[in-house]
Amino acid sequence: MHKLVVLYSAPDDPDHFRDYYVSHHIPLVKTWPGPLAWRYSFDVAAVSPGSAITGETPYFAVFEADFADADAMAAARASAHGRRLAADFANYATGGAVVVHYPVQDGTG
Repeated sequence: MHKLVVLYSAPDDPDHFRDYYVSHHIPLVKTWPGPLAWRYSFDVAAVSPGSAITGETPYFAVFEADFADADAMAAARASAHGRRLAADFANYATGGAVVVHYPVQDGTG
C-alpha cells in the first residue's frame, strides 16, 4: 500500500476553509478514481515525545488517502480528476500545506 498525506497549515479564514472543504472539496474526493480509502480531520493535535498531548501543532487539518501502490497514486494524481483536485487547493488552503507520500510497511512481518 502507498499513502498520500496532506498537512494543511492554518488558513487565513478557518471557517471558510472548513465550509469549502466539506461542501466542495470532499465531494470531489468522493468521486476521485484511484484511492482505496481516504479520511480527513480538523482535530489535529500534537503529542510531545513524552506522550503528553500538547494540542499545539503547526497543522490545521489533515487528509490521507491509501493507494494500491506508488504507480496507482501517480496515475490518480495525474488524471484529469486529480488535476482538478490539485487546482481546487487555491480555493480554500490559504495557509499552504505539506504533501508527503510513502510506501506503508506492514507491521506483521
